[in-house]
Amino acid sequence: MTEHETVVRGGTLIDGTGGPGYRADLGIDHGRITRIARPGDGDPPRGGTVVDASGLTVTPGFIDLHSHADFSVEGWPQATTQLHQGVTTLVTGNCGWSPFPQDESGLLREWSAFLSPETGWDFSDTGGFAAAVSQARPAVNLALQIGHGALRLAAMGGAERPPELAELDTMRALLRAAAAQGAYGFSTGLIYAPGSFATETEVRALVAEAAAAGLLYSTHMRNESGTLLPAVREALNAAEAAGGRLEISHLKAMGPENHGSVVGALDALDQARERGVDATADVYPYTASSTTLTSRLPLWAMDGGSPALLHRLAGPADRERVAEGLRSRFGRDVDPEGIMLAKLPEGPYTGSIGDSIAEIGRREGTDPAEAALRVLEAHRGAVSIINHAMSEDDVVTVLRHPMVSVASDGWVLRPEGDGMPHPRSFGTFPRVLGRYVRDLGVLDLPEAIRKMTGLPAQRLGLTDRGLLTEGAVADLAVFDPATVTDHSTYTDPWRLSTGFAAVLVAGVPVLADGTPTGARPGQVLRRPAPPG
Repeated sequence: MTEHETVVRGGTLIDGTGGPGYRADLGIDHGRITRIARPGDGDPPRGGTVVDASGLTVTPGFIDLHSHADFSVEGWPQATTQLHQGVTTLVTGNCGWSPFPQDESGLLREWSAFLSPETGWDFSDTGGFAAAVSQARPAVNLALQIGHGALRLAAMGGAERPPELAELDTMRALLRAAAAQGAYGFSTGLIYAPGSFATETEVRALVAEAAAAGLLYSTHMRNESGTLLPAVREALNAAEAAGGRLEISHLKAMGPENHGSVVGALDALDQARERGVDATADVYPYTASSTTLTSRLPLWAMDGGSPALLHRLAGPADRERVAEGLRSRFGRDVDPEGIMLAKLPEGPYTGSIGDSIAEIGRREGTDPAEAALRVLEAHRGAVSIINHAMSEDDVVTVLRHPMVSVASDGWVLRPEGDGMPHPRSFGTFPRVLGRYVRDLGVLDLPEAIRKMTGLPAQRLGLTDRGLLTEGAVADLAVFDPATVTDHSTYTDPWRLSTGFAAVLVAGVPVLADGTPTGARPGQVLRRPAPPG
């Protein structure tokens, strides 16, 4: 009788394909699933470590296609918030931001301050960052992408202009180097300076380079409000021209006058797929976003980064121009009552975390635009916000689409901390399973699991994760569909999800009986080099 290192016994398996669940036991050896035994398939698997999944559901570990944990994993490699959600792999480097490539200028560190990085910055490239994370011994896996914003800063600084040919060639070379060092994707964040300074021509050139290297192209599009559809077309056209794979990040429509426009965006996606474009999207199950306050300013205001912005705010004429640019968005795609301070460095407004810029303005006898500039000025431009601006109907519409994955857009890995971060870092996957599957019936359970496992694995090109098959890596989640619940809220975010009994990474229990074990077997996954 074969003995296995680990056995997961008594559970209902949902395998990540979208197919129905079935009763089976798993045998695990050397980090991989070596046997799937249904009742009647001979003797049941036996082994030294037994995970009792009786009455529970067993699925592949969840793959979060959209995370910013590359800025936080060195500070908290235990990844506690993720283990309590069943997440075993985080895809990083999204929205044009990655902690590499970077040089001694410190520009990337300065421009990414709004992410509150917890990294030593003692690396320069993809391989160096991977080594630093490996040294930290994460509990979960990371699959890295390289960000366009980081490429631009490395090649040409923070200028609002097209790159010279030599600068574009530098970005191409850095992108190729990242691919050679195992990166899975290239991302843009076309609402964030300096990525927002790029023309469509520049983006297309880099998407073509990424496609040639076999990388996924993930994009936070140029607009998610009044010109959402042109932004979708820009992304689709770039991927189509390059023959590349496209992932539209956190598809949504911001601002009341734009609610419902996700239907047109999904139609455009479907039409492109009918033409043969390899394009999909992802979504988080919330009606508020989280970003940097500077992203709501006019584009020109961020030419040169936060130091240049602060210089402009010191001059009355430029300050008023910036304020007017922000005011012009009020009532259209920005609601000042819905922009809440989430996190900022120590300073005059740290006591206002959780307040809206409208509240701050009323308190100080000024309008919301001027209040926003005061906060930015007082905290050196490094201000994270939560922005309430989306529709629940749109969330449901996007979530239902068969080619949309579930993803968090989160980065908080610690179970405790300061500020009021977005609850998506703590509850994205349980929220889908609880609210949208169990309570509202928007999806059935196998389809929801496919959107968290098999579909994102396929987008990355992972052939041995995301499905329960013999030979696959034993990244597993074990939970109770009747009780799985997210508890984090906008006003009380630091609350872990519940309902997960066990989580395994490469066959090693990292969560047992609902509690982290302390094991940290995660790794930085390296994309295999293409044949030839």
